[in-house]
Amino acid sequence: MRVVSISVSGLEQAIEKGFFDWIADQDADVICVQDHRMRVYEIEDRNLIPEGYEAYFIDGELDEHGGVGIYTRHFPKAIMYGFASEQADREGRFIQADFDRVSVASVLAPCALGREDELLGDENDLTVLDHKDEFMDAFGLHMQKTLRKRRQFIFCANLQTAQHVTDASPIYHQLDVSGFLPHERAFLDRLFDEMGAIDAFREINKQSNQFTWWPEWDGGERKNVGLRADYQMLTPGIRKTIQDGWIDEAARFSDHAPLIMDYDIDVGF
Repeated sequence: MRVVSISVSGLEQAIEKGFFDWIADQDADVICVQDHRMRVYEIEDRNLIPEGYEAYFIDGELDEHGGVGIYTRHFPKAIMYGFASEQADREGRFIQADFDRVSVASVLAPCALGREDELLGDENDLTVLDHKDEFMDAFGLHMQKTLRKRRQFIFCANLQTAQHVTDASPIYHQLDVSGFLPHERAFLDRLFDEMGAIDAFREINKQSNQFTWWPEWDGGERKNVGLRADYQMLTPGIRKTIQDGWIDEAARFSDHAPLIMDYDIDVGF
């Protein structure tokens, strides 16, 4: 079973840059898309679906919320839109496809980088960073419940945060910006070290400078100034199914690179 996770920063522009041509060469069973920035009806009306795949997407109240989706070559048993968090679900940040032996979810955290102190403008006067932290707290509670279940899960997530110093360029070790703040990293420590979620990529690749995201101010040159902000997180029961995994840095559909993982799991029925 091959699973791809990719944050496209706008589905239409990613397709224009060759996203579907790239998909045709990947032999992927499930492709989790984050940050599509479209209405679901537009994706359906314009048939923005690669040949041979079914599409399941959710959008947010505003296009800027991003939205997430799943392309799959296998019909799921069920689709879950949202994870019972009112704010996150209104913003279209979670979708899950249940297959026979595993569930696969696509997840998008809010981005606060460069806007940490900016107010959202609602009655609570929350900052953009507060908003991201609220999402992470809600998602953490969902993960706690999920990790207690007997069913197995793969969460493909752009969490907008790197965990270890080896997951971030040295410049981020010095900057006080969202994506590498101490409390954000501590959340990932709890997720992986205390709750028991498995960071699939790090199970097979311990090297430094394995980034999935490069900032826009880097000019899109893919210099070595980035973060590993994209994850495939597993329940412990499928830890030993990991066969291979890599980041396709040559694929330039957005400021994120695709994360590709192979598992010894039969997704079909």
